[in-house]
Amino acid sequence: MGRHFALSLILIFLLFFLPWLWGEPTRAVQEEPPAGDTEPGGEEEPPEAPPEEPSAAASIDKNRKLNILAGGQLRQTDMESYLMGVVRAEMPAAFELEALKAQAVAARTYTLHKMQNGGSANHPEADACDDITCCQAYLSQEEAAQNWGDQAPAWEEKVRAAVTGTDGECVLYEGAPVLAVFHSSSVGATQDAAVVWSAPVPYLRSVETPESEETVPGYRSTASFTAGELKERLLSGLPEARLEGSPSNWFTNIHQQASGVVDSLTVGGVDVAGNRLRTILDLRSACFTISFEGETVSFSVTGYGHGVGMSQYGANILAGDGMDYREILSWYYTGATVERYEG
Repeated sequence: MGRHFALSLILIFLLFFLPWLWGEPTRAVQEEPPAGDTEPGGEEEPPEAPPEEPSAAASIDKNRKLNILAGGQLRQTDMESYLMGVVRAEMPAAFELEALKAQAVAARTYTLHKMQNGGSANHPEADACDDITCCQAYLSQEEAAQNWGDQAPAWEEKVRAAVTGTDGECVLYEGAPVLAVFHSSSVGATQDAAVVWSAPVPYLRSVETPESEETVPGYRSTASFTAGELKERLLSGLPEARLEGSPSNWFTNIHQQASGVVDSLTVGGVDVAGNRLRTILDLRSACFTISFEGETVSFSVTGYGHGVGMSQYGANILAGDGMDYREILSWYYTGATVERYEG
């Protein structure tokens, strides 16, 4: 019996005192938390959820539907897709990204301005068309790719970044989209709308612009006509003009700005704005001089476009100098702001 009692004491010692001698098991082994959870009151914070990617539902442009007339066909699209086509056509994709963004915002603003002010009588069934004499140029992805060659994939993504990176943004004056006209290049300064269209527009004023012969391909051009060709062209636009004798006598009272832009002149006894003559003769701009040699009349032209609003080559130079697209647009559209617009 004594031996049994001694064995019992040994077993009790092993059960109760050996764990104390070896050390207590760690708490992690004793209380491992369930998978996907943390210990209540513990120090570990749950991981932050990854930021959500912008969805199509959040895009103003994708949710704005419009009808466009392109290639003679009427179809429905969204503003984002339409602007991709306009930016492809209206500005070289090789330009600075901030210039392309400025172009995207100007194109969006111009479209909304027209839509909110009655659209075009030329196509009442469509919100926009691809005729540059009416709306804005437009190129499909396939057409642009043919022009761009090996650069097509990179330039397509660049154009997309310009459009989606400015989603819904417009140039606003007193809360409404402006008439965001633009042109290729000017001569020292853009033109005041009052000079070109005989109607002042508060945000379309003359401002300095940096392009020059060194930065703009085709900055200077020449248009030559025989006396007969010129007479025919002039009478088609100015049927009341009296074009007799030498062509050198047809043009009088020429009033030019210091830059060389012709504000007005008299053609065959008819007073004409310089920009009107530019349109009749299809000159690249209203900055021109006239020379006569025998039966040939030549117009030496500088710049390209009507000169009002944003200069595209000027925007590219300003972007290269560090301006962002909002600063560029504020530069060319006096007193306007650039904001997201859902109206």
